[in-house]
Amino acid sequence: MPKSGSSQNQVVIDGISLTLSLEVDQSQEWIGQTDVLKQLLACWLVVHEQDLPLAPRLIGPPGIGKTTLAMAASREKEQSLYIYQCTSDTRPEDLLVTPVLIESGKIAYHASPLVTAMITGGICILDEGNRMNEKSWASLAPLLDHRRYVESVIAGITIPAHQDFRCCVTMNDDESTYEIPDYILSRLQPTLEIGYPNRQDELAILQYHLPFAEDQMLNLTVDFLQRAQDLNLKFSPRDGIHILQYALKRLGQDPDHPLSKDEAWREALVRVLGEEAKDLDKLAEQQNRALGGEVPGVNLSDFFFGSDDPLNPNRDDDN
Repeated sequence: MPKSGSSQNQVVIDGISLTLSLEVDQSQEWIGQTDVLKQLLACWLVVHEQDLPLAPRLIGPPGIGKTTLAMAASREKEQSLYIYQCTSDTRPEDLLVTPVLIESGKIAYHASPLVTAMITGGICILDEGNRMNEKSWASLAPLLDHRRYVESVIAGITIPAHQDFRCCVTMNDDESTYEIPDYILSRLQPTLEIGYPNRQDELAILQYHLPFAEDQMLNLTVDFLQRAQDLNLKFSPRDGIHILQYALKRLGQDPDHPLSKDEAWREALVRVLGEEAKDLDKLAEQQNRALGGEVPGVNLSDFFFGSDDPLNPNRDDDN
């Protein structure tokens, strides 16, 4: 079996030469929530010669780290990693084998990241799988059960999965997705849910990605994210990273006329999340109105002034 990782690597199956996809760097660390990492590794474990690995689905809001979790698990297993980004217009041939017209006028065949992982005994992440249509999912049905193969109509070959092949599917829990048919969901088991990190873990995540950020900016961002998450507002660590990145760039843009840290952070918040993010209380009210619930008041000014500070516009004058 050829070693993966080079675009020049090829393999021949039933007389058809396939060019393999590149493997993905696995350097990202997974911080916190160790239980869900252990659960994913358990899904990929084989405990008997007649046992088969599972293909779980990782569910959570966008930006929570589902792909990073799978990358960390593949590093734990010391296997090559491949990622296929699912979209609404993904076709079965995109998932499996794609024909390409080369300079000689002949047809060359390129194995997708999924098929490359199947051939080489690697791990494949089907990223944002519930953005993919049913026709494409149907082409994977025999891979996701005891048969463990796919059929490429384009290349006219059947491709069996290496015994070491593992996969998982990430899915966002938002509304901009397809409903996956039950016969596929029954194959994508178990479901592993990834929640928001606690304050300590969220701070560590931001420090990992932005080790050059000052503590003041880091804590300001984590305080905002934690309060938002307490109100069931889906602002993720990815949002926090983008807020910090923009704020730090604005601070470093003009050394002669620097912005204050608070001013740069406020601007970054609006540019990344929109004006409505300045008032978490209002956002939470809008979100909970349909449920008839009430939420405690939270305003952007609370991040910069204490509750009894005379400069806080939300200060209770009776105090």
